[in-house]
Amino acid sequence: MKIAVVFPGQASQYVGMGRELARAFSEADELFAQADEALGTDFRKVLWEGPADTLNLTENTQPAVLTVSIAAWTALKKALPGLAPAYLAGHSLGEYSALVAAGSIPFPETLRTVRHRGRFMQEAVSVGAGAMAALMGIEIDAVRQACSQAAQGQVVSPANDNAPGQIVIAGHAEAVNRAVEAAKALGCRKAVLLPVSAPFHCALMAPARERLAPELEALAFSDPKWPVVANVDAAPTTDGAAARAKLIAQVDSPVRWRETLLFLHSQGVDTILEVGPGTVLCGLAKRVNRDWKLLNVESPESLDKALAELQG
Repeated sequence: MKIAVVFPGQASQYVGMGRELARAFSEADELFAQADEALGTDFRKVLWEGPADTLNLTENTQPAVLTVSIAAWTALKKALPGLAPAYLAGHSLGEYSALVAAGSIPFPETLRTVRHRGRFMQEAVSVGAGAMAALMGIEIDAVRQACSQAAQGQVVSPANDNAPGQIVIAGHAEAVNRAVEAAKALGCRKAVLLPVSAPFHCALMAPARERLAPELEALAFSDPKWPVVANVDAAPTTDGAAARAKLIAQVDSPVRWRETLLFLHSQGVDTILEVGPGTVLCGLAKRVNRDWKLLNVESPESLDKALAELQG
């Protein structure tokens, strides 16, 4: 069995996530206590009681998803201490979780960094000026063509190349709307404007990258224990300094997730293990290779199911 462990990003959050892990594993509960201390707030209350509007604020969502992902990883490693994945990867924010899991960056300091990341991304563009849209049933070259036609001096570009036939674009709201119409003319089967607070992973995020860079420079990076496949180039990273540089570039660069999955497939990975809230990444993986064994860990129940498969 050749395993890749993948960590979800923003939009996988839900109120109550991680509560059962904390009840079942003292090590997971300790992580939530660390999050409270690192963020100087009763963060568990936001996670487990909401309201959803508070949890969905980007500066809360990012540390929340990171915390639950690392709590799930901690429970998994306790249950299966010999686990040695061939690769780790994470979708956008999830790349931070992957690097924490790989021992490259420390959990408490990373929590504070991703809270600032969320705030910087939110503040980079005034509310309503930017937008994101998911395009289904269209391939990346046609999306690039649609964005080129629609830009008209504004920003619009692929932000998440998630899987074959599922691509998210981001940019100025007017340009995104024009790109949606251009994509439909090029055969896009369905387009959905996303309920997001900012246009992530496009050139409009350059101010966020500039603000985040000094924080990442100040964060201590070690070489990861296992290769981490980065969003910006879909290539494995085993050097801490390179991992830092790729996280800086990631803020205003597209997430090349389809290519990440294709890389994992090319390396003989046969099992995708999604660690953290939700199963979005398992769904995307299925679009690339239907023969993969797809597992997830976000609760004691899903951990038991994953262990049965991994140990069987």
